[in-house]
Amino acid sequence: MAGNTVYVQGSYVDVHDNEVVNLSIDKATVKLNENDRSATIGDACQSKNENLNLNKEEGQRNEELTFLLHPSVDSKQEWQIHDEICRLVKRQGIQEICQYLWQLKNEQKVLLPQVAEKAYKELVRLGMPHGDGYSLKTFMKYYKR
Repeated sequence: MAGNTVYVQGSYVDVHDNEVVNLSIDKATVKLNENDRSATIGDACQSKNENLNLNKEEGQRNEELTFLLHPSVDSKQEWQIHDEICRLVKRQGIQEICQYLWQLKNEQKVLLPQVAEKAYKELVRLGMPHGDGYSLKTFMKYYKR
């Protein structure tokens, strides 16, 4: 049954082809009856999560840092400002986003590009919606105010 996707909420036990598969949120166990072998996937997932947490604590992330950061910002503040901008674009409207970006610019935390389209593309990459009310035309209307 390779290729089938099963979505599980809570625990799930499946018995077929001389295999017993136990799935839960924490781990997955597969037991083969013929050789009494078993494999637990939960330990690998747990160690992977621990590694991800360590990387976040050390300041290493998989995502790319925004290019809007001002060159004078030190490395300790870079991710803090990046996260601040990400939260801003996910929660606020265009007017508030532009207003706050100009405030950050005045505090010399970000360096805004002259071309509004570049800033718009970067904000969309960081999580800003790009549907109704968040179009490039609307963004350009408030970007230079």
